[in-house]
Amino acid sequence: MQRSTRERIVAEALRLFAERGYAATSVAEIEAASGLSPGAGGLYRHFRSKEEVLAAAVREHITRTSKQITATFQQAAGFQDRPLVDRLRLAATVGLGKMREEADLIRVLFRDLDKFPNLIAEMREGIVNPLYDVIAKWLAGQPEMAGIDEDWDAISLALGGAIVNYWLANDALYEPPKRIDEERFINSWARLAMGLVGETAEAV
Repeated sequence: MQRSTRERIVAEALRLFAERGYAATSVAEIEAASGLSPGAGGLYRHFRSKEEVLAAAVREHITRTSKQITATFQQAAGFQDRPLVDRLRLAATVGLGKMREEADLIRVLFRDLDKFPNLIAEMREGIVNPLYDVIAKWLAGQPEMAGIDEDWDAISLALGGAIVNYWLANDALYEPPKRIDEERFINSWARLAMGLVGETAEAV
């Protein structure tokens, strides 16, 4: 499906922000990358400023991710007859896939978003905290977890944070630490999570 001019501006601006940094990217460069005449003011027909383009990218990410989270956990409900370890592997795989999908925005967030505290707050309240809430509820809601008294919020942060850290390290260093490939990481992540129900590594 062909993208609208507004969508092209957001996508190309985000790509350039990720490659060069927000400050080093000019409006004219965004216009040129979007197929507009550079310096002719085409961007301003859709956005008031470069910062508004970045804000649009963040807000679209929040909306898109919220829909994907809902769809993913609805899909996961169809895997309830599968062993817990398979459900955990699926959760980790989806998490890493989401990191890859949003790679440009994540790079901008970690490099430039401290200049825009209002957008940090939107990300924190709009997607980060709700995402960990969903993970915590999903974990606590697995049949195998019934009756287990745990700090599910903290556990969701520990497990989710491991996925984020693995992706970030891989992205920054151009290979995963210790060259642990994704399959090995996911299997080990699931084995650790299985410890919540007292399962040993051998049982997985």
